[in-house]
Amino acid sequence: MKSLEELKAIRDRMQGQVGFRAADASETRVVVGMATCGIASGAKPVLNAIADGVKAKGLGNIKVTQTGCIGLCQYEPIVEVYEPGKGKVTYVKMNAEKANEVVEKHLAGGNVVTEYTIDSITK
Repeated sequence: MKSLEELKAIRDRMQGQVGFRAADASETRVVVGMATCGIASGAKPVLNAIADGVKAKGLGNIKVTQTGCIGLCQYEPIVEVYEPGKGKVTYVKMNAEKANEVVEKHLAGGNVVTEYTIDSITK
């Protein structure tokens, strides 16, 4: 990003694709860390890939949102998936290709991509 205008243009474009409201208890939420550490690490293409993938697959029960600092800067870009009754899955060191795989296998298919989770890195 080179200017505030570019950042505003990204925000305006994403508002149509990304839900900025509180999720109800029956929907899955995908949260992408978009603080400066996340953006510097490549979170923008990750957010775009997830939002586009969810939309393309018609996954209306999944809301994609962004947040500020998650607090694990060394693992950015970070994606957290909150599923009703299942808890949270934290994906780390993401990129657009990994994000597409998470959409396909986890969000659409119901299978956590364990090799991208924080548990796989910290063990």
